[in-house]
Amino acid sequence: MSTEPPLSDPPLAGPPISDAEAEAAAEKAAMKEQRGLLGRTAARGALITVGAQGVKIVLQVVGVVVLARLLTPGDYGLVAMVTAIIGVAEIFRDFGLSSAAVQAKTLSKAQRDNLFWINTGAGLFFTVLVFFTAPLIARIYGHEELVGLTHVLALVFVLNGMGTQYRADLNRRLQFTKLATVEIAAPAISLVVAIVAALEGAGYWALAVQQITMAVVLLVGNAASARWIPRLPRRAPMRDLFTFGWQLAGSLFVGYLGNNIDSLTIGTRFGSEALGLYNRAFQLLMTPLGQLRAPSTKVALPVLSRLREDREASNAYLQRGQAALGLTLVVGLGVIIGAAEPVTSIFLGRQWLSVEPILRLLAVAGVFQSLAYVGLWIYLSHGLTKELLQYTMITVTIKVACILVGSLWGVTGVAWGYAIAPALAWPLSFWWLSRKAPVDVGPLFVGAGRIMVLTAFVAGGTFGACELTAEWGRWVQLPAGALAAAVVYALAFALVPMFRRDITGVLQIVGKGMRKNR
Repeated sequence: MSTEPPLSDPPLAGPPISDAEAEAAAEKAAMKEQRGLLGRTAARGALITVGAQGVKIVLQVVGVVVLARLLTPGDYGLVAMVTAIIGVAEIFRDFGLSSAAVQAKTLSKAQRDNLFWINTGAGLFFTVLVFFTAPLIARIYGHEELVGLTHVLALVFVLNGMGTQYRADLNRRLQFTKLATVEIAAPAISLVVAIVAALEGAGYWALAVQQITMAVVLLVGNAASARWIPRLPRRAPMRDLFTFGWQLAGSLFVGYLGNNIDSLTIGTRFGSEALGLYNRAFQLLMTPLGQLRAPSTKVALPVLSRLREDREASNAYLQRGQAALGLTLVVGLGVIIGAAEPVTSIFLGRQWLSVEPILRLLAVAGVFQSLAYVGLWIYLSHGLTKELLQYTMITVTIKVACILVGSLWGVTGVAWGYAIAPALAWPLSFWWLSRKAPVDVGPLFVGAGRIMVLTAFVAGGTFGACELTAEWGRWVQLPAGALAAAVVYALAFALVPMFRRDITGVLQIVGKGMRKNR
């Protein structure tokens, strides 16, 4: 009997594959591989930047807690008066060219060098301009001491101008670890310098020295990390970069006016003491919140710029990004809304308790600002700076109207106006983008709705726990409120499939970021 295996029919050959089909298949495979690589890079970048911002938040809170006990509301008010005005120059010092460099499809060394000299020249120009307009700033507020303070703070412009393209270059190359290291070192060193100066009785000068030190450390650290020396300017195509930058700078300028109309209104109408109180609430909450949101753009902009032609992947990234912001920052703001009283008492001291309603209203504003933040990623990654300018003009008009009307009821009325404005404006952003960008905004609206519902329950649970434990004091109220918020969050995960899916998606991003790229 034969032991040879039976013969089988040869496999049927499929139809021949054309060169075009093979090329399309290879392109599809390459796109899939790029998606995976970008996904892992973005997740790791997000994890690194969020971790770094967590450290910065701790430093920010420590600075607020310590310096609030060493300085007076008047000290903070004087510095806030200067920064509210000269901050306008900081926008035009950058010209939007840092974001232009990050989102550009290609950027030559010549273009990069030219951008360095443009930003440096602009920084020097505004340093000189602000230096000589110091008497005018002092006259606006009626405080002669603002002259010397403005002279010193003017140096920040040239220092930041020199560092702009180093930071943009690291961002463009997705060097998030190096960026994070510098951005932790700068506030840490500057805070130590400010505390030492305050202990020596420097008063408001401690805050000025803090800003100068921060700018110096950022410049030196980013330049050392980038490892390139700019060559002399030379001919290179710059028109597209300028177009993007100018339109973005216009949006930032209009947005800055809207964001600082509260400080300008309080400073001119109610004086430095009132502005100092408002500024402490703002520094305790809104500054750290901005520090947490801004790095998300640092990660999202280069990634979404690469996914511009891939609508499916881009929409998926936006929805995950919104969930990541909403289920962390926005829900966290719900805790602040519910526990504003013990937070104010613990972090600022009982002498600052009048800040409590302001802090709560600023947290409400932060909720709606964060929900709208995903829209900024879309505008920038698709190069829609003209459309962003148009939208910003509308939202700033709403904000100015709300704040000016609110100021009729004092500083707390200003905070009410600041909170109501983004609540009215954020839906306009998604509606405007639905007409201007190739993105699906419907899921973003739905996702935002789920986030707001969860935040409302967290705020209610936190507030209820704080009220029930009020007789035991602030050190019991805050942990009780935080525990109640955690219980609400856990119940949402366990009982509501929609929240469970969103939270699981965010955890997957974290897990992907913790795995090394292969």
